[in-house]
Amino acid sequence: MGLTSFPLQLLMGALALGALVATVWLWPRLAGRRWTAVLGRAGVLAGNQVLTLAALGLLVNTYYGFYGSWDDLLGTDTGTASITTAGQGLQVLDSRAVRGGRIEQVIMPGPTTHLSEQAYVFLPSAYFKNKQQRFPAILALTGYPGDPRNLMTRMDLPGRMASAIAKHQVPPTVLVMMRPSVVLPRDTECVDVPGGPQVQKYFADDVKKDMTDGYRVAAGREFWGILGGSTGGYCALKLTMTHSEAFSAAVSLSGYFKTIIDGTTGDLFGGQKSVEHDNDLMWRLRTLPAPPVNVLVTSSKKGEGDYRSTLDFLAAVKPPMQASSLILPSGGHNFNTWNRELPQVLPWLAQQLHAPTSAST
Repeated sequence: MGLTSFPLQLLMGALALGALVATVWLWPRLAGRRWTAVLGRAGVLAGNQVLTLAALGLLVNTYYGFYGSWDDLLGTDTGTASITTAGQGLQVLDSRAVRGGRIEQVIMPGPTTHLSEQAYVFLPSAYFKNKQQRFPAILALTGYPGDPRNLMTRMDLPGRMASAIAKHQVPPTVLVMMRPSVVLPRDTECVDVPGGPQVQKYFADDVKKDMTDGYRVAAGREFWGILGGSTGGYCALKLTMTHSEAFSAAVSLSGYFKTIIDGTTGDLFGGQKSVEHDNDLMWRLRTLPAPPVNVLVTSSKKGEGDYRSTLDFLAAVKPPMQASSLILPSGGHNFNTWNRELPQVLPWLAQQLHAPTSAST
C-alpha cells in the first residue's frame, strides 16, 4: 500500500485502536512484580505508543504532503522510467493527457550549477494547436520538504489553470511545478550557499534555460512569474526581487521574508554577513533600490504567524516595485487556506505576464 493511501491510514488506525482495546484486556493479566510481567507491561505500552504515533504520522504526512511515497521517505527512489530527450539536457520521464492540456514529468539538469531536480510541466491545449507560439510560464514551488505532486493533488494547479484559460480569464500559460529543496534532506531556503549548492542560481538560470530550450516558453522576464507556499513563497519573492532580469511577478502564499536557519539548513551563509543580508528581503527593501517587479502576498489575521511581518513588508515596498495583498480573516498555514486563496491569486499572477507570442521571441 502506498504511503499516502487511505487503506494504509485505515489499517494503521484500526491497529492502534485494536492495541488499546487489547491493553484493557491484557493489563490485569500483567500485574505483579515478576520480570516477565514488568517486561510485558513495558512492551504493551511501547507497542501502543508506536502504533498511535505511526497512525498520526501517516495522517500528518498525507495532509501536509511531506513525503509522497515509501521511496521518497527512505531516499531509495531510483527512477526506473525510460528517458527521452526533449531539449538540450531536459529529460522527459513520463507524459500524460489531462483536462485542458498535458503534464510531463521531467528532470531539470543544471549545466551551470550541476544541480538537478524533478519537475512536472503542465502544457495547455493551446500549446499543441499553434506551433508558432511561445508561451508565458509560472514556476510553482512547494514548501519544505515538499513534493511537487502536491501542487497537482492538493492544490490542482493544472486544473485551475485550465479552467481560467477556458473562461478567458488568463492567456494560455505553462506551469513548471517543483520543490525548492533540490538537495534533500537539506533545506537550502533557495540560497546560493558559499562553497555549496547554488540553488538561487539554479532556478533563475538553469531551470529557465531548460524550459526555453526544451519547450516553446518565452525567455523574457515579462513572460515569467513565480508562485509558492511557505518556504516556496519566500523563494518566490526572493527570486523575483533578486533576479528581476529573469522574473517580473510573484505570489507568496503564507511566505516569510528572511531566511530561516535551523537544524535542517545548517550554515547557509558561510559566516558572511553580506550573504545573510542579500537573503533578507526586509534588509533589501530598506537598503537597496527597489526592483521593477509586481508581487502579491497572502496571510490571515488569525491563524498565521506571518501576519505582522506581512504588513511590515507591504509598508516597506516602494516604487518601482508594486505589492498587493490578500488577507483572510482566519486561516492556518496549510493547503486548505491556500486553496481558498488560489481562485484569486493564480489568475492575478497569470494576468501580470505577457500573452503568447511568435516562436521567434
